[in-house]
Amino acid sequence: MSSGDPVGMRSPLGRALGLGTAGGGARHWWAQRLSALALAPLGAWFVVALLCLPNLGYAVVHAWASRPVNAVLLLLLVAVACQHSYAGIEVIVEDYVPDKGRKLAALLLLRFAHVLVAAAAMLAVVRIALGGAA
Repeated sequence: MSSGDPVGMRSPLGRALGLGTAGGGARHWWAQRLSALALAPLGAWFVVALLCLPNLGYAVVHAWASRPVNAVLLLLLVAVACQHSYAGIEVIVEDYVPDKGRKLAALLLLRFAHVLVAAAAMLAVVRIALGGAA
């Protein structure tokens, strides 16, 4: 078994050639499952933490998000959610956009959008954590 195929999900021919169905399908499949596994406790933490706040007013949420532990968990949530989202949409585009040029354009645009959203969200969390944007 290769390092990208931890459980042997490839066909015998795929193992012999060192390829999955699309060259790296097993690795992509596992990455998607692992990010989903990471999102479960992060998402649950986020929902429970917000429900435990006395209210969802700006000052209360700002104070909560400025705590170091919460800021780090928020950064992890943003990073994992954006990676998971892109991995999912990438598969959809690759499977359902037949034209190679449009497929490439869509993937580039979607990657840019995901990086932009992740960067903006992370910047907001860091600014709150460091005491800015009060």
